[in-house]
Amino acid sequence: MRAVLLTRHGGPEALEFREDVPDPEPGAGEVRVRVRAAALNNTDIWTREGAYGAPDDPEARHGWRREAFAFPRIQGADVAGEIDAVGAGVPGTRVGERVLVDPMLYEGDERALVDTDYLGSECDGGFAELVAVPAANAHAVTSDLDDAELASLPTAATTAMRMLGRAGLTAGETVLVTGASGGVGSAAVQIAKDRGAVVVAVAAKAKHDAIHALGADLVLDRDADLLEALHGAGVDSADVVADVVAGPGFGALLRALAPLGRYVVAGAIAGPLVETDLRTVYLRQLTLVGSSFGTHGDFAAVVDLADRGALRPLVAGRYPLAEIGRAQADFVAKDFVGKLVVEP
Repeated sequence: MRAVLLTRHGGPEALEFREDVPDPEPGAGEVRVRVRAAALNNTDIWTREGAYGAPDDPEARHGWRREAFAFPRIQGADVAGEIDAVGAGVPGTRVGERVLVDPMLYEGDERALVDTDYLGSECDGGFAELVAVPAANAHAVTSDLDDAELASLPTAATTAMRMLGRAGLTAGETVLVTGASGGVGSAAVQIAKDRGAVVVAVAAKAKHDAIHALGADLVLDRDADLLEALHGAGVDSADVVADVVAGPGFGALLRALAPLGRYVVAGAIAGPLVETDLRTVYLRQLTLVGSSFGTHGDFAAVVDLADRGALRPLVAGRYPLAEIGRAQADFVAKDFVGKLVVEP
């Protein structure tokens, strides 16, 4: 089969497009999926660059374990396609199913999710024509979304679902979403609207129209003074902040919360080291919540939203598999709204 192998840490030159990679065979309890689309994620870039390390490693840019990582590796966590073969114990009737793959490879309760294996990281993923995955992770879909749109959902939308669930967002509450033009942020906007929340999004000014089109009630410029912009728009405070940015703006995000408000974080693209006045936390009795990866239940909820048309992902670019280096360069530039996808 054709596939892209990550052969070492480094730049795009560490990616090798091959046409002679052996086809994977589904093991017991597995299915093989013919990949029609696979979306890019930050994890692909950071793994390629060797930026990960242990959570307590001061030299690591991103704290996520990598003990099991080995080269060569076929990356790509977010896969849409159809089942073309099944392993022992899986009904043959599943062959031909159109599926979306849950990339979180854990068993047991939610505590196991913290140290989960991840498709395309601890095992080969979807930057290939074929991939073998546990049968339970391949969810049949009836959505009218095309394959590239479906592939935009697994990591981003499931992470957003987890964030808003962890924060307990309910109908009528106001949620402030940072990084709203990215995959997680744009999904959070739509999921929050589906829950009946009032959505205030933060994004670069050039991307405001696209974020409004997703259903955001108010979009603020990410370069503006957050509190001034909020109050200028007539919003006193938010009940929930869903943050993937962190960095220097962390203190302002906490000050934007109402008393008893909840701050949930699943990323730190502007920097993981933050500073705030803890009196803001304890005098307003705020709750700070960490979140990463979605559960199998969160993934099933995302599939349900897609099947009933409540989630419309934005595909900003489609690339042939052989041009994954260009796709990753465009991804790093961040001059887009939504997701970038390769189509094997």
